[in-house]
Amino acid sequence: MKKFLNNLFRDGNDINEKSIIGFASFFVMVIFAVADIVSGYVGKQLVINDFIFNSFLIMTLGAFGIASVDKFINHKYEKKSEPESTETIE
Repeated sequence: MKKFLNNLFRDGNDINEKSIIGFASFFVMVIFAVADIVSGYVGKQLVINDFIFNSFLIMTLGAFGIASVDKFINHKYEKKSEPESTETIE
């Protein structure tokens, strides 16, 4: 775990921080949903403010959306940087 955290905060890492934040906020939304289902089954109402749930929703969608766009743009630039012809000169 310590190695992962050290790698996470380095400048030249291979970890996508936006995906980690998106997964963490999605995980919190899943915990909210499970807690709501369990409390409804027990017969008690779980009060979750809409703005709290909506903030996690926006954070999840934003993080995964930005990560997707970033992946698409980087893939597009990688294709441009590759040489177009692979002819050999004899």
